Amino acid sequence: MQVYPNQFGQEISRGLKSCYLVFGDEPQQKFDVIEQIRQTAKQQGFIERTVLVADTGFSWNHVLEATQSMSLFSSQQFIELELPTGKPGTEGSKMLQEIAKALHQDVLLLVHGPKIGKDVQRGKWFKVLDEVGVSVMCYPLEGRQLHSWIAQHLQSHQLSVSGNGTKIIADFCEGNLLAAKQEIDKLALLYPQQSITDEQIEYAMVDQSRYNVFQLVDVMLSGDSRRCVKMLYRLESEGLEPNIIIWALVREWETLWKLHCAQLDGTPIQWQKFGIWRNRQGFYQSALQRLSASQLNAIQQALSDADLAFKQNVISKPYVKLCHLCMMFMGINIFHLPLVDA
Repeated sequence: MQVYPNQFGQEISRGLKSCYLVFGDEPQQKFDVIEQIRQTAKQQGFIERTVLVADTGFSWNHVLEATQSMSLFSSQQFIELELPTGKPGTEGSKMLQEIAKALHQDVLLLVHGPKIGKDVQRGKWFKVLDEVGVSVMCYPLEGRQLHSWIAQHLQSHQLSVSGNGTKIIADFCEGNLLAAKQEIDKLALLYPQQSITDEQIEYAMVDQSRYNVFQLVDVMLSGDSRRCVKMLYRLESEGLEPNIIIWALVREWETLWKLHCAQLDGTPIQWQKFGIWRNRQGFYQSALQRLSASQLNAIQQALSDADLAFKQNVISKPYVKLCHLCMMFMGINIFHLPLVDA
């Protein structure tokens, strides 16, 4: 049974299951979920904990032995199994399927790892463990989900902020939930159980937002210029190589051009044919609505010129150039702006 991270507290309060599967690339949510499992397990008598990591050379018999071992101190066994790649392999898959059949009330199994795809979730080992337990996928939060997470954590500290205050926290810590939690904890220390003004939030907080090039592309395609510029600023401060962003922009232009040509045929776009899943289709639709064929051609020429200039190291301010290129994708006329070719 799959449960969202923000609902996990309610789920585990109903009682421990035999198995928990926790995967994802958002560390703060993973930590929160795993800590809840550990604390609840300890409260219910699972004192002895065995930690296993299925790395290269790992013997899967260790997992089977752990489920069958008895201790002088506790008859209840809590086994934590980390899958560094998110996949147990053929041998591990067979062993986990066998273990799933043998799980009982005195054995608690926690399997965790990085982000996994639908192919892994459709695997036999995952399905049989999910049937007797709970699975939690922890992915980065954005937009309303991020605001909801922040509001929930503010409420847990009995802090009250305005809607704009929640947005300020989100803007400062977007893409970095660990930093968001730290900032909320800090606000709780500075203003315990109080109603906090926007000015107090801005004074207390430090900008700890973190982004990657894939988030940048989605924001650019959606046309949000303010967030796009902020992301570029953060990526520059983190030292991201400009050529990586150029590569991403070229790839997105190629996708947009293919979609544009498909639209000219008058037939509905087959999104999966282009490798675009439902959660990103809106970004491309937004970009296609605002960009004409002539604008797409101008973007192609600008990308070609910039790519050559970056390779020859003749651009003194590469992130200024990247900002102007992103603006072209957003349909903004940049030719009156300075430093386009700087």
